Amino acid sequence: MSKVHTVSSKEPLFHMIKRDGISAGKAWAIRLIAVVLSLIVCAVVIVAITHQNPLEVYAGIISGAVGTKRRIWVTIRETLLLLLVAIGLTPAFRMRFWNIGAEGQILLGGIASAGLMIAFGNVLPGWLLLLLILVASMIAGMIWGLIPAIFKATFNTNETLFTLMLNYVAMQLVTFCIVYWEKPAGSNTVGIINGDSKAGWFPALFGSDYGLSVILVLAVTLLVHIYMKYSKQGYEINVVGESQNTARYAGINVTAVIIRTMMISGAICGLAGAVVVSGASHTISTSTAGGRGFTAIIVAWMSKFHPGAMILVSLFLVFMQQGSIQIASQFGLNENASDIITGILLFFLIGCEFFIRYQLEFRKKKQEKEVQA
Repeated sequence: MSKVHTVSSKEPLFHMIKRDGISAGKAWAIRLIAVVLSLIVCAVVIVAITHQNPLEVYAGIISGAVGTKRRIWVTIRETLLLLLVAIGLTPAFRMRFWNIGAEGQILLGGIASAGLMIAFGNVLPGWLLLLLILVASMIAGMIWGLIPAIFKATFNTNETLFTLMLNYVAMQLVTFCIVYWEKPAGSNTVGIINGDSKAGWFPALFGSDYGLSVILVLAVTLLVHIYMKYSKQGYEINVVGESQNTARYAGINVTAVIIRTMMISGAICGLAGAVVVSGASHTISTSTAGGRGFTAIIVAWMSKFHPGAMILVSLFLVFMQQGSIQIASQFGLNENASDIITGILLFFLIGCEFFIRYQLEFRKKKQEKEVQA
């Protein structure tokens, strides 16, 4: 004869469960809360170091980012560069090809730009030289993206490690070029290229040296959005990203999609190298990429690959970075202070994505379970 008895089981007060779905408004509300919390923590950290009023600290951040016309354009320039790299990573990431090599692709684009500026600065007409710079930088980045794509498609290599290691190869190539191009000899620097003639520099538009960069980046952003959302190739990228087996069953040439997509991704990141070298710094160094290839990964993921959201996320990160540099100078802090603030911001912004995917569920008090014995 069986009998029924009860046992009490302790359940945790709360646990995390995966969300079935979340509205865009609620997701952005969570991100906004994360931003507010990060600003509070940043204020506490900076006040603990500087003993200044938090309002003065944030006033310094605003001043550093948009306090003067020049600072506004610098903020716009840096936002555009970060946005362009994030847009370049989007096709590869949609395909679930983890391109961590944007830094190297930027550097290769920069090498191509600097090389053409040095070799043909006083030979070719300005418009032709600029056109060659744009095309060559894209080809250089395309080649750097093609290498890991071929190995992935042919031998199924780990694209994360492959593209990451190519970043260091690219840095060594830049170092070699600097030794070859250095001016004056023995200075270990290329210096400002064509500083007198400005041959190969982006021309000023809309009263700013960065006007052409604005047009280029916004045009590329729009084209990639149309390509990914409305073209057959964009559809194929999404299918391959969901399942390569499904893509093959549907008759899609997965190898061709991988190679083609990484060529596009590398070309856009290479173009970013031209925007840096010809449009902003007018020189080349191992720090030309400036970590944008890694920060852009965060921008792309946080924005869910939506170009409008990428603009906002890029602007916010650059705004805080430029402001952090200002308060580090204003309050006599070393350069690491701005990195600390940026790190806090990224910590909260990345962490909030967890709460977008998961939610907190509270349990009621002890539950009685009937056990059939």
